[in-house]
Amino acid sequence: MNASKKIAVAIAGASGRMGRMLIEIILQSNDLILVGALDVPSSPLIGNDATGFLGKASGVNVQSDPVLALQNAHVLIDFTRPEGTMEYLDVCSRLGIKMVIGTTGFSAEQKRQIQECSKKIAIVMAPNMSVGVNVTLKLLEVAAKALSHDYDVEIIEAHHHHKVDAPSGTALKMGEVVANAQNKILSECAVYAREGHTGPRKAGTIGFATVRAGDIVGDHTVLFAGEGERIEVTHRSSSRSNYAQGSVKAARFLADKGNGMFDMFDVLDLRS
Repeated sequence: MNASKKIAVAIAGASGRMGRMLIEIILQSNDLILVGALDVPSSPLIGNDATGFLGKASGVNVQSDPVLALQNAHVLIDFTRPEGTMEYLDVCSRLGIKMVIGTTGFSAEQKRQIQECSKKIAIVMAPNMSVGVNVTLKLLEVAAKALSHDYDVEIIEAHHHHKVDAPSGTALKMGEVVANAQNKILSECAVYAREGHTGPRKAGTIGFATVRAGDIVGDHTVLFAGEGERIEVTHRSSSRSNYAQGSVKAARFLADKGNGMFDMFDVLDLRS
């Protein structure tokens, strides 16, 4: 593919684990080109070549100024923190740059602002960019409809000890999928903590349990427990590469989109 026809991609959180993996995938691709790399001002890599960790020179330096880092980009892939994402969202909205957002932990107001910006730019936002996780979400939709009566639902997730939000965005998305399939509203039926004398389990609720330990990349299990049987739908990640590969698919999906709010079901054509 001609370099002028490649999708110009910028990466936020360029010095992080996901950022580096995304940069490596972009360098290996035939249809994407790295044109920008962002990180927080305190990062020791500010001013250094974004591909230096690979022993290569790309000519793209890590920058803290989003306007400078994004000036040549078609799309920004962002796996950072909500406060960083909102800053980048403002710049992307003003410059007409598309976004792939894998950040989690947004407030309801922040989600509303992202939705509003999607009227100007095209955005793919998903709590988990993994192809396997999103296929799992589709399976959960089917299971939740079939097991909507007389089955208790519990969602158990485990991540590394560096993760700062709980439950994970993926676990919450799983809860939303199950709740929607059963004509419920997650905020009205979710149970996030149990301690002491809780009494019997309330029918129709969706429970969440969180584990933070070691270097667990990401494990999620949705348990449907009935009388005499239980069904478990589980996804386990052993590498962040699946998140990165899904993010790249999302960037390609946005290539011909002018504006709008999308998720990985749109990217993977799982709506039907």
